[in-house]
Amino acid sequence: MAVNNNAKKTNVTPRKKKKPKQKKSKKIFRGIIFGLLFCFLAIFVVGAGYAFAIIKTTPPLDVKAVLSLNQASSVYDSKEDFIDNLQTDEERYVIDSSKMPTKLKNAFVSIEDERFYSHKGIDIQRILGSALLDARRLLTGQKGLHGASTLTQQLLKNTILTNDISIERKVKEIYLAINLEQKLTKDQILTAYLNTIPMGGHAYGVEAASQLYFSKSASDLSLIECAYLAGITQAPSYYSAYNENNQKDSTPYITRTLTVLEMMHKLQYISDPEYTKAVSDVKGGKLVFKQTKKDYKLNYEWFVYPAVSQVKEDLKEKYKYTDEEASKLMVNGGLKIYTTMDRQLQDYTQATLDNYKNLGVSNGETYDKDGVPLLQASATIMDYRNGHIIAMVGGRGKQKPQSTNRAYNDLRPIGSSTKPLTVYGPGIDQKIITAASPIDDAPIPEEIGKKYSANEPYNPLNSPNQYSGLISAREALTHSKNTAAVLTEDKIGLKTGISYGEKLGLKYNSASKSSIAALSLGQFNNDPNDRDGGNTYTLAGAYATFGNSGMYTKPILYTKVVDSNGKVILDNTKPNQTKVFSPQTAYILYDMLKGPVNEYNATGAKWGDMPVAGKTGTTSNSTDLWFAGLSPYLSGSVWIGYDKPTKLMGSSSGCASLWGKIMAKAHEGMDAKDIEEPTGITKVDVCKDSGDLPGSLCNRDPRGNRITEELFIDGTEPTTTCTTHVSSRGGVYIKKDHPNPVTEDYSVVLGGSGSGQTTSNFTNKWNSIFHNKSTPANNSNNSNSNESDSQSQSEDTNTNTNTNTNNSGKNETIINNNKNSHNSMGPGDTGPSPSQNNTTIMPMN
Repeated sequence: MAVNNNAKKTNVTPRKKKKPKQKKSKKIFRGIIFGLLFCFLAIFVVGAGYAFAIIKTTPPLDVKAVLSLNQASSVYDSKEDFIDNLQTDEERYVIDSSKMPTKLKNAFVSIEDERFYSHKGIDIQRILGSALLDARRLLTGQKGLHGASTLTQQLLKNTILTNDISIERKVKEIYLAINLEQKLTKDQILTAYLNTIPMGGHAYGVEAASQLYFSKSASDLSLIECAYLAGITQAPSYYSAYNENNQKDSTPYITRTLTVLEMMHKLQYISDPEYTKAVSDVKGGKLVFKQTKKDYKLNYEWFVYPAVSQVKEDLKEKYKYTDEEASKLMVNGGLKIYTTMDRQLQDYTQATLDNYKNLGVSNGETYDKDGVPLLQASATIMDYRNGHIIAMVGGRGKQKPQSTNRAYNDLRPIGSSTKPLTVYGPGIDQKIITAASPIDDAPIPEEIGKKYSANEPYNPLNSPNQYSGLISAREALTHSKNTAAVLTEDKIGLKTGISYGEKLGLKYNSASKSSIAALSLGQFNNDPNDRDGGNTYTLAGAYATFGNSGMYTKPILYTKVVDSNGKVILDNTKPNQTKVFSPQTAYILYDMLKGPVNEYNATGAKWGDMPVAGKTGTTSNSTDLWFAGLSPYLSGSVWIGYDKPTKLMGSSSGCASLWGKIMAKAHEGMDAKDIEEPTGITKVDVCKDSGDLPGSLCNRDPRGNRITEELFIDGTEPTTTCTTHVSSRGGVYIKKDHPNPVTEDYSVVLGGSGSGQTTSNFTNKWNSIFHNKSTPANNSNNSNSNESDSQSQSEDTNTNTNTNTNNSGKNETIINNNKNSHNSMGPGDTGPSPSQNNTTIMPMN
């Protein structure tokens, strides 16, 4: 018995030891459960708080914005006459609910939102189902998530919300969907949805889609056509019948159409016989597509598209819209955009450019396969008193919709048109030079040429290859001397030139910013992958500065934008201005720019008695011809060239005539009064050769009286008397530290050919710089100015020059002649880069 008792005690003892472990396990389990519940509760509270914060900051639902689908934005001219309804990337034709077949509505409801008529804006059952399905996909590593948006939610996304994927947008969407269901009927929601849904390509809404795929109105669609349209909404590109893959194998969209029909049958929207026949029709090839080609061309698109672009940018800046939000407002907002376009002048400018005879070149008229002229041109005219662009034409002939706008979007090298903007204007404004400053027009000295080239000294030449010797800055600009421009740019510094150029709207890539050819001669790098330079829109605004007291006015293409309620949402009547030049600098440059028009190669820009100032421009190898200028009222610019740079058989003097023809029309009825001279300018008689006050010998120069009146900013006028003119051996000569036998004034240079002194020392020094030893006058390698250059007399050529101080303390140039043979350049070359710098002849118009 004792043994048995002990055995019983042994059996009882282990059970008592297990109880604490069971209690401990239960405590741990309960702790885990409570912890999870707490975490879930905390997440719920935080999530609810976050959702509440989003809802609180969500603007009130604007039902009108959701339904205002039939209010296309429209564009008007400067007289507020209608131009066109705005076409964008979205093609939409809004139709009433009564014109939508019931079977079309049922097809969309069946495949997109089967409980549409029973839910209150969101489908809880669908949300939970999607969550479970998405969780299963994540666990099994499958890609893609299942959407749970109702048609109501999708309508909001398509109209007033964005497509960004974020919790914030989703919360707003759910909140607004519930609100929208309380304010609109189901049919109103469904109709609005069917008028907005993306349907592939440019088509938005069922009417546009019906035209795109079947060339018929939605009201005439068959059952299988309705099923097809409802099916492609899930992935319009993938299911499109015009998809290249689907044209080879129609299985994807056929299967999808059958799925829609199956859902319609399941939900009893179609009967058994209807379903059987529809399936048979689809499988039997009765789903036939017919596409109607659309002409998306907009009236006056050269002007309208840039104006719309400015409106979008201003909407984004003022209202902090995203690109997508601004675009949607342009499409659905019923905006009225009032442009600055003078319709009559726009028509005249287009017709003038279209007429080949007005272009002044002899390349001949040729066309591409679509009948568009290969020889192109552009023009922009601006009223610089208020900044309004009144005419802008981006190309010749009937072009494809949204072709490259050569007046606004394209960038090209601008040739010598840059000289007043980045050379003489900055030089006078910074008081580094004056209009009377002497410059020795002669080949570039090595000392300067080496600064801009790693190899042989940079030495662009005048075009034609002629040099005047000592000339003033005014004369250098009038006759577009390249040597003078390079010397002056070197004197003021490239950074100074760039600073002014950028303020005036010119664009410089990194290569152009280190190129004296770009800054002084307008030979921009213009890399195809990093385009820079200017266009007629840019130059019209830049040259306007000279007539507007030195204030750069950002060109304006529209005056106001009015929303569908008549409220002005953008007022663009106040010009955006920036001071670039002093009023005195601007006026002096305006006066200097009368030179090319009155006495050189731009006389064709004149008409009647109207004062005109301006500058021509020709790029390397004559691939671009320019003229930019102004009157006391308007500024403007014209360009002639090929999209694929090609040598032009003509000169920029023809551009000046083209400009004058357009501007004469623009000025009809305007009085011929000049710009008023500002205070702060002094007129002083100076010697042409020294820029100093005249001495007793200045009017006894063998070439005639060398005294002229010049304009100066107060305080910059000369105070010393000319010592450049000297008397020797009974004659009057000019004194240079570095006479050069190639300059036109060499015969009157002391020590030159006309002074009775030997010239052998100068000639030997000149010849020693050449690779061959022939005299410069007989060196055939130096006579390679191109045809257009010789026609235009002299213009864009690269020339370098050093400045040394002569005995009178005035700056003169060291003239070294490095006449290497001209580098031949193919179409599109923009002049020598610092690394290839043999002597290069460049047009000088």
